[in-house]
Amino acid sequence: MITRRNFIKSSITLSSFAFLNKTIPVYGATRGLKVLDRYEDEHTIKYDLVIRREELPIGIKEGRPITVNGNFPAPLLRWKEGKEVIIDVYNEMDEPTSIHWHGILLPNSMDGVPGITFDGIPPKTKFRYRFPVKQYGTYWYHSHTGLQEQLGLYGAIVIEPKEEIYQYDRDYVVILSDWTFEDPYDVLAKLKKWDGYYNYQKRTVFNFFDDIRKKGFSKAFSERLMWSKMRMSPRDLLDITGATYTYLINGFTPEEDCKFIFKPNEKIRLRFINMSSATIFDVRIEGLKMKVIQADGQYIQPVEVDEFRIGIAETYDVIVNPTELKAYPIFAEVLDRSGYAKASLTYSEKVSAYTPERRKVQDRSMGHHNMMHMMNKHKKMKNLCADCEPLKIPDSFGVEATMVNKHPRCRLNEAGVGLDHNKRKVLTYADLKSLFPFKRRKYDRKIDVHLVGNMERYVWKMYTYDGNQLTSKFEEPIKAKYGERVRITFINHTMMEHPMHLHGLWMYLDNGNGEFNPRKHTVLVKPGEKLCVEVDMDAIGNWAFHCHILYHMETGMFRVLQIC
Repeated sequence: MITRRNFIKSSITLSSFAFLNKTIPVYGATRGLKVLDRYEDEHTIKYDLVIRREELPIGIKEGRPITVNGNFPAPLLRWKEGKEVIIDVYNEMDEPTSIHWHGILLPNSMDGVPGITFDGIPPKTKFRYRFPVKQYGTYWYHSHTGLQEQLGLYGAIVIEPKEEIYQYDRDYVVILSDWTFEDPYDVLAKLKKWDGYYNYQKRTVFNFFDDIRKKGFSKAFSERLMWSKMRMSPRDLLDITGATYTYLINGFTPEEDCKFIFKPNEKIRLRFINMSSATIFDVRIEGLKMKVIQADGQYIQPVEVDEFRIGIAETYDVIVNPTELKAYPIFAEVLDRSGYAKASLTYSEKVSAYTPERRKVQDRSMGHHNMMHMMNKHKKMKNLCADCEPLKIPDSFGVEATMVNKHPRCRLNEAGVGLDHNKRKVLTYADLKSLFPFKRRKYDRKIDVHLVGNMERYVWKMYTYDGNQLTSKFEEPIKAKYGERVRITFINHTMMEHPMHLHGLWMYLDNGNGEFNPRKHTVLVKPGEKLCVEVDMDAIGNWAFHCHILYHMETGMFRVLQIC
């Protein structure tokens, strides 16, 4: 019923907008996880994707993300193992674009990397992707053109298996991402001018005095000098932080609180996908254990954990079993604790979970690494990285590297900085064991991949060494023969994590489980770590191979694996 008071109030509001010469904005685009309609018959599944740049509020500010079919993030695509997918992509923007199907095994021409597998999708044109679906699991898709991924061109893929192994009552996709209202190229320009531009948590002289009290002057000064030689700070955990980023779950800010509904005693499957451009998350659900059942879309033997770290481009599927009628916070803290994404696993749309307190930032510590190395020996962990020795470690990489790690360590059983001394059970790569055995054979040869960087110049590179040549040149591909098995040893010479992604092929992570070694499309390589994977070169073509921190890839940590 319209009362006189309500009529006057509404009249005053409209008069105010008229006086200010403002209009209430109407947006055509929407936010949140949407399942896209598909055309399906016995053999094929078909989608139409329309890409635009549209204005859309993100939280309390107006953004201008890239949308797909009018939505941010891009809609969820559901495929079926054994069918063929046909996807027509219409580019309605004024710039070229592309879509890469992350973790998907497909013909090289369909991989979606401009300049390597195709020419890209020019403005106002259409491109058809068409390929058979040879796998199951949780994956995602995103632009591989410039920095468009940072602008929101990413979405989830769920591939239904021919036969589901696990039983559950509800199935949710949880997209973790980072958003900035700045132009991504302005962000990159600031990092090029000053690598610590977004780091508001740098150590001060008072921290140095604390170190002296705890360690003594000599040790404290020695550590400070070592960090200075590397031109880094022990708090250089992430290049880009909550100083500019808003962290999202399915496109929603923590204040908007995305909700996932359950009934007590139901089994809930949560498919976590890290679609961020530069953020590593530590994920937990307060009050619930998580049973991890898939990593990068592949079934693993279930592992019950309290928390897991998810690198950029990785996916983890978990099952939770809430028994109480209450709201549980899904809390994804960023690595440097400068922000978080948050949602609620709740029994009602009207009930939100509380927001857990953020933990304090933890410094990287060289002494910590040495201690963990000694612990590894006592625990007889060397079998985790058996035969994971580099062919050769150069004495120098020139100005492109501020340090050379002559003694890389096996760190598969470590959760990483900020989590290693956690009382919670935290997932590590040592916990990953395939549910099914894979046929294993002796590798034919080895290739070293050296991850190097100069933080001060903001330059990142991938050097490869095959026993003959050491190079980081993009125009010199990493060459492999069709049918051979190659053992790749990653050596991280930097003090930052690097999520390394290989297109079109599986990497079998060697963690000491033999034929049950898990296979992944992305591996998170910790600072100072050596990590080995084996790759069957069973797909002819030029395959992108890069760090999935978007700004590292853009500045040089990108190579091509050529199989012929």
